[in-house]
Amino acid sequence: MLAKSNSTRGDSVVVIGLGRFGSSVARSLVAAGHEVLAIDADEEVVQDLAHELPHVVKADSTELQALKQLSVTDFSHAVVSIGANLEASVLTVLNLAQMGMKDIWAKANSPQHGRIAERVGAHHVVYPEADMGERVAHLVTGKMIDFIEFDDGFAIAKTRAPMETHNKTLAVSNVRQKYGITVVGIKRRHQDFIHAKPDTEIKPGDHLILAGPTPLIETFAALY
Repeated sequence: MLAKSNSTRGDSVVVIGLGRFGSSVARSLVAAGHEVLAIDADEEVVQDLAHELPHVVKADSTELQALKQLSVTDFSHAVVSIGANLEASVLTVLNLAQMGMKDIWAKANSPQHGRIAERVGAHHVVYPEADMGERVAHLVTGKMIDFIEFDDGFAIAKTRAPMETHNKTLAVSNVRQKYGITVVGIKRRHQDFIHAKPDTEIKPGDHLILAGPTPLIETFAALY
């Protein structure tokens, strides 16, 4: 089994299923300095990623014994990114749950897939295709520069400062009271990130980092 360093032990992750989503997650985690064990049932996939991921192995995650031999419960988190094969995805989540994995994330291609994954033990379900589609829909109109929505309808977004806020402090423009959202910060060209305070003045061309309920952020972004 892998010897995990103390610096990454708390955030070590096993990623099972190395398609586009799984391999991207694994690469990003490795780049961020986390200990990652990447698993896929396809030998060709494993070989292709061997030069990119420090620890990648071929194994059938639907077999409980295979996961036990890899000591996957030594890792703090598991990401099951098997999207195309519903049975394999569900069996893998079930195996991890039976082994006592404390934090299981499962990729799902449909609400039904997600519900089943949750019922057999997934703590979190993500819908990459649906989430990305919604994100692009928000961005393509040009009203938002970036957008992330959470499960409870709360979002964080970057948008251009509307004219009514120009050359005013946040206290004067009264964005929070008027629109029910919070300006978290300001990104001004060629300057470092500015943490928003009541006396922070917004300039033409500023990008605002907003937090709040998605519909309210959409309403505010449409002012530009």
